[in-house]
Amino acid sequence: MTPGDFRRMALGLQGAVEGEHMAHPDFRANGRVFATIARDAKWGMVKLSPEQQREFTAAQPVTFVPATGAWGRSGCTMVQLATADRETVGEAMTLAWQGTGKAPKTRTRSKKGRR
Repeated sequence: MTPGDFRRMALGLQGAVEGEHMAHPDFRANGRVFATIARDAKWGMVKLSPEQQREFTAAQPVTFVPATGAWGRSGCTMVQLATADRETVGEAMTLAWQGTGKAPKTRTRSKKGRR
């Protein structure tokens, strides 16, 4: 996957816009960052929940790595673009985008069985 592929994937999500954050591209929806491309353009980042991060890093530890420090503990997950496949990154990016509150929420049943 190239940085251009990553960018196109991010901007293909509804309401996504490109900006700049700390001298590198970021992608936002609903005013919140859900992905970035590192300055070296070898890595991307998707903002997952810590649980989602554990799933992706366990499944593909060469491609998905927690960011360092508190950012990583909160779910920021680095994506090594050279080893990434579009389908898996697309899934991770969609989850990150959904985390901005832009995507429709899935309805769940209450304890009484009402929707």
